[in-house]
Amino acid sequence: MYLQHSKRICQIIKLKPEHESEYIELHADVWRSVLSALERHNIADYSIHYHKPLRLLIATFKYTGADFEKDMAAIAADPETQRWWKVTDHMQESFQQDATGSGGSVPWWTDVPEVFRFEGRGSQSL
Repeated sequence: MYLQHSKRICQIIKLKPEHESEYIELHADVWRSVLSALERHNIADYSIHYHKPLRLLIATFKYTGADFEKDMAAIAADPETQRWWKVTDHMQESFQQDATGSGGSVPWWTDVPEVFRFEGRGSQSL
């Protein structure tokens, strides 16, 4: 689905092998309050994929708002999101030197640049 004026984001992080099952089970039923915070702050089409051979979590989402930094700060300030991160962060291993967890001054997940996009018929990217 093409979302007008959207910004696509892709991020990666490692999953600690001892937490694989727990992480996957937790994400099978993400807390409604966390999903609501994402929705309130213009996040759409969010998914996380797992490449087990490299223990790599790959998150993609679309940002549909007008002020990305403001919305990301609002998500980080959300108490339920902070509680979720306390549950999930210890299961992950950041690629960022000096990262201490989600919402910190050093990004926990690593942004990955887009190198190609094709959205099909009617796409503005053609």
